[in-house]
Amino acid sequence: MNQVYQHYHLRKEQSEQLLEKTKQKILRISSLRVFLFVLGLAGIIFFFRAGAPVLLGIAACTFVPFLLLVRYHNRLFHEKDRLEMTVRIHREELAALTGDYSAFDAGSEYVDAEHPYTFDLDVFGRRSLFQAINRTCTPQGKTALAGWMKQHLTDKAQIEERQAAVKELAGKPGFRENFRIIGLLYKGNPEDHEDINRWVNSGFSLITNKLAKTAVIVIPLINILLITLAICGITPWAWFGTAFFIFVTASIGITKKATQIQEIYGKKLRILSTYAQLIAHADQETWSSTLMSRLQQSFYIDSRSPVNILRQLAKELDRLDLRNNQFLYILLEGSLFFQLHQLLRIERWKARYAKHLVRWLDTVAEIDALCSLGTFAFNHPHYPYPRISNEPFCFMAEEMGHPLMDEQRCVTNPVGIPSRPYFLVITGANMAGKSTYLRSIGINYLLACMGMPVCCGSLTLYPVQLFTSLRTSDSLSENESYFFAELKRLKRIIDLLKSKEELFIILDEILKGTNSKDKQTGSFALVKQLMEEKANGVIATHDLMLGELQNIYPLSVKNYCFEADIIDNELSFSYRLRKGIARNMNACFLMQKMGIILPPDAQ
Repeated sequence: MNQVYQHYHLRKEQSEQLLEKTKQKILRISSLRVFLFVLGLAGIIFFFRAGAPVLLGIAACTFVPFLLLVRYHNRLFHEKDRLEMTVRIHREELAALTGDYSAFDAGSEYVDAEHPYTFDLDVFGRRSLFQAINRTCTPQGKTALAGWMKQHLTDKAQIEERQAAVKELAGKPGFRENFRIIGLLYKGNPEDHEDINRWVNSGFSLITNKLAKTAVIVIPLINILLITLAICGITPWAWFGTAFFIFVTASIGITKKATQIQEIYGKKLRILSTYAQLIAHADQETWSSTLMSRLQQSFYIDSRSPVNILRQLAKELDRLDLRNNQFLYILLEGSLFFQLHQLLRIERWKARYAKHLVRWLDTVAEIDALCSLGTFAFNHPHYPYPRISNEPFCFMAEEMGHPLMDEQRCVTNPVGIPSRPYFLVITGANMAGKSTYLRSIGINYLLACMGMPVCCGSLTLYPVQLFTSLRTSDSLSENESYFFAELKRLKRIIDLLKSKEELFIILDEILKGTNSKDKQTGSFALVKQLMEEKANGVIATHDLMLGELQNIYPLSVKNYCFEADIIDNELSFSYRLRKGIARNMNACFLMQKMGIILPPDAQ
């Protein structure tokens, strides 16, 4: 961690020094520009009567350097923006190392109380896992990262392939940082993907028009024929002049269409040019991991890079700009019907390449999301990558903690689920650590299934769909009680198991919305059904009677607990997992400490 801190601190200091030098250059260049402009203006006024050669000399010595300095000044401003962004991202990373993720998007729009696990595990929202990991610089990258968190991988090969990519990106801090800087400086819009997709599917108006395709061939041939006949003296030159005039007049009818297409394609080119900066940066890198190499190759079409393909569109649009010159407009339209010819070339470009544009944006988004995972891995160099098992089911962890907790205060614990079906029953007092333990299991399971390193000493797991029930809430809008909401969630679990879906289940206090007797009866029945459906998971409860499940399933249920120790009339928590059923419950003790008088038999 010290090396990570030193990396960000050194990069920040270097960037701050370069930024200060760049600002000083900008100040000096600004002063020099003002001086040259005033000097040139004064020289022209003073030597106004000296003649053209003298005035031209003054202009060459003052205004020409002034214009050159304007271009240099603009480059310096761009460099200043880049350096300011560099300083910003390194300051943010230094804050993140202390647990302050407030600078990063929390993905609050993805909070969904009905999701199988994200709501229970605080995956989205303020101080969430998403906020801790998210370093995306494009709207599409953010969406991709959120999608991975909402639907983790369950295929061993895919997880290991992503692990390799994350490892490679973690070892390329310069690439990741520059990718993020480029993305933040040339930030796209959330609507870009949809806008491009809509344009790609909008169809064609000219290349399917036989009359238009015929006209751009026939009109130049007619002109060549009439010129040839006139030169040979067969026909008068007036015939060529008349045809030329007719063609110019006819071209006026497509001027509006040309302007409309020019605006549409120009807008799309601006959007794509933003992402082309990121594509070019990714393409310049050498990749060894299978996933990153495949993403890099997916940019290419017939061995041509997207950057060159987009430059071709830019050239076609620049040629269309020739029609803005009135003299060239008359010459080109009369001889070649140039506007229509150029519009057909642009539509042919779209016909050939447009179908690839959405894929380019998706690829940029995937690289963007992978950079976030790589940054997380870089920031936690002591986190190991889990081993993905072929044998169902296992979740074997040593020294497991919660990645969002302060490492100095985080107490680590083991987890042992070696086979299927198998459940851990966790009992314990209030505030002893049960809920944190469950969330630590869930978060590390999610990280592992996303191809990321985990907050464990070691971890081996078999990937299946994660499903939790830790934070069920009632719904006034749907006239739904807390108990009924919990039943609905448990029914979803049973239905998935009956449909042969493999699940890893994490439950906290089953049926807490009903009375003790029904709760105990229902809890026993639920766990038995889960065992019959060959499920795996962890259950935390205050109900010590659930500890008897180990007697019924001695090979498939194990009891563990978090104890609360009372020392010198004060509660003490070790937050260490212990074998067996909890013996010390603290509710009555806490109520007494709060001044609530309990009957003697309750004390």
